[in-house]
Amino acid sequence: MDLNYNLYTERANNEIKIAEIILVISKNKDTQVNLFKIEEPETYYSAVISHSYYCIFYSAKAYLAKKGIKTEAPEEHKKTYDEFKKLVELGIVTKDLLKIYEEILVKAETLLGIFKTERKKRGAFTYQKLSQANLEPANKSLENAKTFFKSIKNLCE
Repeated sequence: MDLNYNLYTERANNEIKIAEIILVISKNKDTQVNLFKIEEPETYYSAVISHSYYCIFYSAKAYLAKKGIKTEAPEEHKKTYDEFKKLVELGIVTKDLLKIYEEILVKAETLLGIFKTERKKRGAFTYQKLSQANLEPANKSLENAKTFFKSIKNLCE
């Protein structure tokens, strides 16, 4: 087994936890004001979506590592998705998991700007600033990430 499997799984778990924390902070204006001294509370739903996406990304990397498949920069996100999709097409991974991955990828691209991996820069991507996403897509992304993470862990056990 690839030792990276454990690292990717831990990273995916960390991403889901931070997404949940950010969601709670976004919903709780008193916490923002009293604990963090934010004078004008805001929502950070785009960050929830972003971290949810990264949970899915690192879960997929963990699964690939378990299968002995390694993806690296440049275009690491695209390569990871493509390799994961190949396993789906071979019937190794259920199509439902791929659907979740596709949905969260689209949301992440919409909220953070078009995800671009540059051929000349290893693992580089850029973000365009967009207005905050609303609560419904953030909740959906978080639920998708939880489903994806749990399913991948079950597939790997």
